[in-house]
Amino acid sequence: MVDTDVIRFADRNSTTFEVIHREPSVVRFDGLGDGRKHVEVWLPQNASAMLREIRLAPGAAVAVPPPSDRPRWVHYGSSISHCLEADRPTGVWPVVAARRAGVDLTNLGLAGQCQLDQFAARTIRDLPADMISLKVGINLVNADSMRERTFVPAVHGLLDTIRDRHERTPILLISPIICPVAETHPGPTVPNPAGVFDVVSRPTALGLGALTLERIRQLLEVVVAQRADPNLHSLHGHRLFGPDDVADLPDGLHPNPAGYLRMGERFHEIAFTGTGPFAAMSM
Repeated sequence: MVDTDVIRFADRNSTTFEVIHREPSVVRFDGLGDGRKHVEVWLPQNASAMLREIRLAPGAAVAVPPPSDRPRWVHYGSSISHCLEADRPTGVWPVVAARRAGVDLTNLGLAGQCQLDQFAARTIRDLPADMISLKVGINLVNADSMRERTFVPAVHGLLDTIRDRHERTPILLISPIICPVAETHPGPTVPNPAGVFDVVSRPTALGLGALTLERIRQLLEVVVAQRADPNLHSLHGHRLFGPDDVADLPDGLHPNPAGYLRMGERFHEIAFTGTGPFAAMSM
């Protein structure tokens, strides 16, 4: 039995919310037959969940599974990696890519909070990982939380901390997918009454060093070039979700379920096949 608590905000621009407690759900596995079985349950990515109890048929037992022999992928990103809008947990785009590649995923998709914090860098540093991807930039524009002067050192700091323990692990640095209103205009971004995200106007004098998505992509390429790290790779976000995909960007910022599925399929093709940076890890 699993409890789920759903957090419902008054609207997309509100900090007022209510917690709706749902009655426990029962996940049942019938007809498994004799012998040991490996059972995998995917919990919802847009709610909190609590395991209440496990019920077993007479004579059955639960055992701790052996350690996985699959390669381990750690991913860090924003709401566009958290994928609250996906219609199922297996529709989250990093999950789509991981399942296709046959790798174990730890998805540190933090809605609104991919701010290059050192706690995130230390967490990634301390996790076992055979490959690491970092999809950064959009939340810095959303919150207007950095300028060029602070952004570049923060990216270097993120990479420096991760490299403390993952000296030669392949790292893929991914720039933002398309967000039409913020491509050439700095943030912050806020939703309008229709729920579509827009940028806030500002006096020109306050725009010095402000970040747009175009500029963030340029600066990330500069960081990769500066480090001359053969195991550090870059990926332009438009290759995952670009101008031809905006029909699946209903609020102007977040893809819909079809968009996330396409992102996962594209990432798998780019990163895990052919000469992709993670191709050697795909099973």
